Amino acid sequence: MADNLRALFSSNDPSAFDILEAFTDRNSQWAVVAAALEEHLRRVAGGAFDVEDLEAPRTNLIVFHGVGGVGKSTLLRKIEAALTAAEDRPEQWGAPTWTERVLPIRIDLSRAASTGSDFERVILTIRLALAGALDRTVPSFDVALRNYWEHTHPGEPLDEYVRRSGLAGRFANLLPGQLQAGVGEVAAALALPGLVGSAAGQLTGALVSALRERQERARALAGAARTAALLEATPDLEALSYYPHLLAWDLNQMPAKKRLTPVVLLDTFEDTADRHRDFERLLQRLVWLMPNVFFVIGGRSRLQWADPALHGQLDWTGPTAWPGLATAPSSLTVPQPRASGTGARQFLIGDLSPEDCETHLARRLVHDGRPLIDADIRAAITARSHGLPLHLDLAVSRFLEIRRTGRTPTAADFDCTFPALLARTLSDLTPEERHLLRSVALLDAFDLDLATRTAGLPQQAPARRLVERPLVTEDPYALWPYHLHRAIRSAVQDDEHSDDRWTPADWHQAATRALAALGEQWTKAAALAPSRMLLVACLRQGLRLARDQRLTGLGWIIEAAFVYTDDSVWEPLTPPTTGTGAPDTAADAVAELLTAIARRQREHRRRTADRLTAVLDTGLLPAELTEMALYYRAKAHKDLSQNDAARTGMQQVVDGEGRLAVKARRALANLARLAGDFPTALAAVPTLGWKGRHHRVLGDIHWSHADTAAAIRAFEAGRAEAEQHGAAGERAMMQVRLALAVSFADPDRAADELALAHQLLDGLDQRSNTLLAQVVALIKDAGTGDRDVAARAESLRTDIEAAGLPFLHRFVELALAFHHAVRGADQDLAATIGRLRTLTATGDFAYFTDIAHFMAGLPLPGLSTIRWTRSEDDVRSAWRGLVQARQDRLLAGN
Repeated sequence: MADNLRALFSSNDPSAFDILEAFTDRNSQWAVVAAALEEHLRRVAGGAFDVEDLEAPRTNLIVFHGVGGVGKSTLLRKIEAALTAAEDRPEQWGAPTWTERVLPIRIDLSRAASTGSDFERVILTIRLALAGALDRTVPSFDVALRNYWEHTHPGEPLDEYVRRSGLAGRFANLLPGQLQAGVGEVAAALALPGLVGSAAGQLTGALVSALRERQERARALAGAARTAALLEATPDLEALSYYPHLLAWDLNQMPAKKRLTPVVLLDTFEDTADRHRDFERLLQRLVWLMPNVFFVIGGRSRLQWADPALHGQLDWTGPTAWPGLATAPSSLTVPQPRASGTGARQFLIGDLSPEDCETHLARRLVHDGRPLIDADIRAAITARSHGLPLHLDLAVSRFLEIRRTGRTPTAADFDCTFPALLARTLSDLTPEERHLLRSVALLDAFDLDLATRTAGLPQQAPARRLVERPLVTEDPYALWPYHLHRAIRSAVQDDEHSDDRWTPADWHQAATRALAALGEQWTKAAALAPSRMLLVACLRQGLRLARDQRLTGLGWIIEAAFVYTDDSVWEPLTPPTTGTGAPDTAADAVAELLTAIARRQREHRRRTADRLTAVLDTGLLPAELTEMALYYRAKAHKDLSQNDAARTGMQQVVDGEGRLAVKARRALANLARLAGDFPTALAAVPTLGWKGRHHRVLGDIHWSHADTAAAIRAFEAGRAEAEQHGAAGERAMMQVRLALAVSFADPDRAADELALAHQLLDGLDQRSNTLLAQVVALIKDAGTGDRDVAARAESLRTDIEAAGLPFLHRFVELALAFHHAVRGADQDLAATIGRLRTLTATGDFAYFTDIAHFMAGLPLPGLSTIRWTRSEDDVRSAWRGLVQARQDRLLAGN
């Protein structure tokens, strides 16, 4: 309603648009309340319920907690309205199933939390609501309350206090009369009518005496077992906090026709916080001592009553007392509740979905039945809000402010955060927590150690307190479990108004600490047991931090970059972009380098080569990573069949004698093989070792000679070596090549090897090897299903072209040559050889054309330039033998 009034007074012409309340969703929260309240009503009505049982666990409450501005107060107001009248209930909530009378009583604790004595306001608010709903006395409680009032507020009439304190309502005038009537009932029951006008203390003393003497009429009127003891106690605030026990007993004695169940909604519970939990202790007594009353509590923080660590600070603590509030299963050493509850009683209020944000904004301001806020603006607000209702309301206010200036709002006007959102967030944080909040705003995710080190604090205690607040969400299964709410994170980073806002130097120092902490986490973990997940996560956060904060000391990122590329897995590393300009810092250049290398699996290799050239041209890369850019650009040139450029690039890396020199020598050996110079490639194998992937190079030489047995041994050895080094990417690569070698000779085994290859490739993002595996499937099926093989080959050509991997076209044609040779389809084979001749015109992969002739037993059209490691006749015979073996197998199968 306050938002509606603000909107109403934001224009000189409020009739120009309709201002509507736009309550959205929260169906699940209402369902939780309705189910728990229905269970509560059923339990209280049961014969086993005892209102004086002070040992039974309590389930008579529901707690909703969440970050400020997420809509807790709105939810409680809607629950209050829904319980008051059916017409005020949101349509999507549906009707409740109970028929018993309930009395909703909402109390805003932000108005009653300045001192512990404001507990009086809570008690009086409940009693005033009952005054109107019951239209009768609650004698035990009323006598105690009147005695307390005369003792604590001598000479101050209750009705005057009610008016002065702002509690006055339409039932305020009933309360003094009902208290007087309660005194009369007690006096009549005690047969002491002369005490009606006397001081409450005299009446209280008489009632206590009667109860001690076990007078039946007194016991019938105020027969709670603890009434006498309560009335004998000094009537101060401490005693008042126990009087709700009398009120609960009085309510339980009501005749069936008058009976009702109060539903007390305690809003903004976070405002009860104080160092010693004094006010919270009083409110907890209220809940515990009134088990027949249902409570709905809303606040920013989780209610900790089930935490055994609070023993001594509150009267009732632990999961036994509050089974529905426990965050984890009780220890076996903790006694289980005497009467178990049906489930959780504490729930985090989440953000609105994008669809609900859109609905909220579309309904908020309406003109001629249409949303006043245009769709593009609604989309911009929704994206920036991250589902936080407070952001939506602030954006609506901004929309009206802009319209008031005579300008039409645009979507760009809402690409902003709001100082009010941050002010609300910071209001209940300690200085240490505010400092910590800004520190973790630099991080996408964090744990206690990372947060503490980023903040530069000596202890983790502030971080532990911060993560318990609802502005931090937790995913216990994530590498770093904690995440700052995205809308709050944006507001913190954009802060230009708060008194203790950070300077650029503050942000830079915190980012430097965060980068160092990330590096230390990774290096320590890598020394014990390398974790690919941790490596990638640290690189993602580290690259973004170094780039956004323009950090110069990259340190561990250089080593991590080599480890990342060494395994050929290629998880995306792209940090959020901050602009479209060229890199202008070393961090920018490194981020672009690794992004280009990773994205080459999803981009055309031409794009990869261009991006790496642009990075190299900046001159910003550290020397070690300049070598990396040269190496991967050369690989891209090789994939593009630009082998002369590839050789030049690889030779530069070899000449530099850096960390990638061994890999570059392997690449040169492969380029020699592609050029048909197999002896040179074979001679390089002994110099390569594991780092140069010697088994892979050797296996490629063997299968090209149709020596499938030797190729299989080499690839199996390479796969085992990759497993020993924990190199998942290389293991998958070896498995694809193993399946390739097997596919020519043994299609049955090839099916199994191919299945394993797909399994190992899953999640690695190796595009070229995934496409090569599809070629292997064609070879495996060669000689069968002519139309099917041809159609699959055509589809594969399209995928290869889109990937920018033209070297794979030769493999597709080689597979088709084998297929046509097995089938004896001379015309198709001739067409395939013609395509191969065109694809190998530069000389690279020219040996594929020779192999196609060998498969069909055809003579070469001219003198071959290929240098085999064996005689040409041996190679011809081996390839022809594989074709004949496949033909024999197919004939035997028929």
